[in-house]
Amino acid sequence: MYDAIVVGARCAGSPTAMLLARAGRRVLLLERATFPRDTLSTHYIHQSGVARLARWGLLDRLAATGCPPIRRYRFDVGPFALTGVPPAIDGVDAAYSPRRYVLDRLLADAAVEAGAELRDGVTVHGLLTEYGRVTGVHGPGLHERARIVIGADGRNSIVAREAGAEIYEDRGTLTCAYYAYWEGFQLDGVELYPRPGRMIVTSPTHDGRNVVIVLWPQDEFEAVRADIEGAFEAAVALAPGLAARLRAGRRVEPFRGTRLLPNHFRTASGPGWALAGDAGHHKDPILALGISDAFRDADLLAEAIEAGEPEAYGARRDALARPGFESTVAFAALQPPSPEQQALFAILREDQALTDRFFGTFAGTVALDELFSPAGAAARS
Repeated sequence: MYDAIVVGARCAGSPTAMLLARAGRRVLLLERATFPRDTLSTHYIHQSGVARLARWGLLDRLAATGCPPIRRYRFDVGPFALTGVPPAIDGVDAAYSPRRYVLDRLLADAAVEAGAELRDGVTVHGLLTEYGRVTGVHGPGLHERARIVIGADGRNSIVAREAGAEIYEDRGTLTCAYYAYWEGFQLDGVELYPRPGRMIVTSPTHDGRNVVIVLWPQDEFEAVRADIEGAFEAAVALAPGLAARLRAGRRVEPFRGTRLLPNHFRTASGPGWALAGDAGHHKDPILALGISDAFRDADLLAEAIEAGEPEAYGARRDALARPGFESTVAFAALQPPSPEQQALFAILREDQALTDRFFGTFAGTVALDELFSPAGAAARS
């Protein structure tokens, strides 16, 4: 009998297993893939997420992999661009955009070092139950029991499905996305280019490469998939400066993308089970909040389990996730700036300190409702 079985050993599962193991729990961590292994994902960690890595003692390890720190933001709306540096949180002033085959292995290793038992290359087929309570998992060569089973197995979570976790706050699927990697040009930060019906984002990652992602409205997916390179080139042409840099460099990996980008919450926990990361709360990648939110979920869930109140986890998760969820849905509509946004941009163009705080709302270091309050620059968790 384990204290916890965690299904999925990536950005939500491995930290949850690590934190529980550090607290002395007997933890089994299961992963379908074998590490190192890439996955379809954005891989941006905002300052709020990096601050958790620092608290967990893992930030120096990430920095040692050669992933460049990101401190500067550029938000280019066409006629003008806002640039700045968000306030720090808990002394952390940099974001990172690591490749997932680096980050996920780092997190899994940390869980093992903490005492969790990792089995990778293992597929969970279903849950064990007794008297309406989840008691374990089963699959080929797998039959294990635990006091709680944690689904950290992504958008298509088998734990969520088998446990009957209900979807709510379903805002549908608004965009589709493709991304690829370029080398041969320099970035000194993350750059966002909102355009009517498009969003283009680029940031530096490992090995001198830059990831470039384009998002289109969901109903354009079939047309984009029919000519990915042409659609990508046409979108990036809306940002001429970036397009020129891409032409000067070269694409070094194939395009990857999907139309499966739902925006919803799932019931966070039930008798003998809980969900973390994308398994419990999925949203469009347009603001790249997924990894930072997965880290937050790991902290919240581990704290709730240690307090003997896993049922309290969901309300806390939803309260902290909602502002980012609403911002994500608004951006994913890919609409021109509203009159209110235009008025805000006009103010920001004349106030660099306020612009920096505006970028803090992306970085998770300033709450949106505290944008115009000096208290909003305080460290947040």
